[in-house]
Amino acid sequence: MGLLNYAKQQHIDSYYVASAGKIPDYPSLDGSMACDICIVGGGLAGISAALNLAERGYAVVLLEGSKLSHAASGRNGGQVINGFACDMDTIARAVGESGAQEAWQMSLEAIDIIDERVRRHKIDCDWERGHVVAAVKPRKYQELVDWHEEASTRFGYKHYQLWDQATLRSHLDSPRYAGGLYDELGGHIHPLKYALGLARAAEAIGVKIFENTPVTRIEQGAEPKAITATGTVSCKHLVLAANVFVGDLVPALDHKIMPVGTYVITTESLGEARAKSLINPNFAVADNQFVLDYYRLTADHRVLFGGKVSYSGLPPPNLKEAMRSDMLRVFPQLADVKIEHGWGGFVDITMSRAPHWGRLSPNVYFCQGFSGHGVAVTGLAGKLIGEAIAGTSERLDLFAKIGHLPFPGGKLFRTPSLVMAMAWFRLRDYL
Repeated sequence: MGLLNYAKQQHIDSYYVASAGKIPDYPSLDGSMACDICIVGGGLAGISAALNLAERGYAVVLLEGSKLSHAASGRNGGQVINGFACDMDTIARAVGESGAQEAWQMSLEAIDIIDERVRRHKIDCDWERGHVVAAVKPRKYQELVDWHEEASTRFGYKHYQLWDQATLRSHLDSPRYAGGLYDELGGHIHPLKYALGLARAAEAIGVKIFENTPVTRIEQGAEPKAITATGTVSCKHLVLAANVFVGDLVPALDHKIMPVGTYVITTESLGEARAKSLINPNFAVADNQFVLDYYRLTADHRVLFGGKVSYSGLPPPNLKEAMRSDMLRVFPQLADVKIEHGWGGFVDITMSRAPHWGRLSPNVYFCQGFSGHGVAVTGLAGKLIGEAIAGTSERLDLFAKIGHLPFPGGKLFRTPSLVMAMAWFRLRDYL
């Protein structure tokens, strides 16, 4: 999936776009320029890196192929979750137990980054604390019991509350679950408002932002270049934050991530009282099935419900109705409620679901493979790249030690291969 496919698109018709207020337009690049740092990609990872680097005094240019946060950063479920998409043993096998301990603490720092930025930059993005992982079956609840114990004894994490079926039902009015694990530090956010707020903060301290400027080629070397159809940016350091749209720019990176479709609907506004009768207090929810549901309430009292993962890249037929059926499996009492918005998008996953961050060369950096945990850890990735460019690279180097295999089958066969493999995991959800 090349960056050229990403050119000159506008934001999709989603609840986030409809509720974000006025969305600014940034110019396209016209001509050539030089800077300290050029960042390719205007999602949460790229904007975060730009803000961190500008705060350190660097001259930063950000190039976005269409609109800021047009893709996953502006379409996701808005869930702010600790840890990573892989289990911590995956990270420990790559970097050792001490490295896993450090990585876990950095995942909590990622949540702190959101909280600090929202407050410091006065970003109106509906940031709310509270997150629950809910178990559909008793054996899945036992997994939560085991993780609650491991998080406490292995990582010293004391912010979880284990909720049995009755306790969960007193907060989440759904008959679907056997219990849940409440995290008081996680939460949820309006991701597009958050991304645009970060961009305003970055622009205010000097970051030059260009939209509708897809990068067609990069050149590495002592003075890297990002080349577009209408100009070139020369820089001292280049940061690639294009995720599933890295495409033909760097095939070696593209082979190690896979675009996976996920889909979201929002209901009409339920009113405050009815919304609170479903989820109270206002936490986000995700189940721990392999093919998971995730949902939350919005600030204007809608249910925002996501799931229906597609490894083929094809959206489900009749998207709104298909997603509504899944929502009614969780909340059958919403059968009378209208669906107002439905949309989809791609997240980038790695084979192991561990993040893929590091360097292509001493002055070319990349971050990708957020695997569904990007709302929080994109901020961490941007911070670590900023540290590394400024001369303190140990924390980024920890993640660079995590090895990543390419998806098998090449461009032609990797999607069918993954679809077949995921069918097995989907079947296990029903067992």
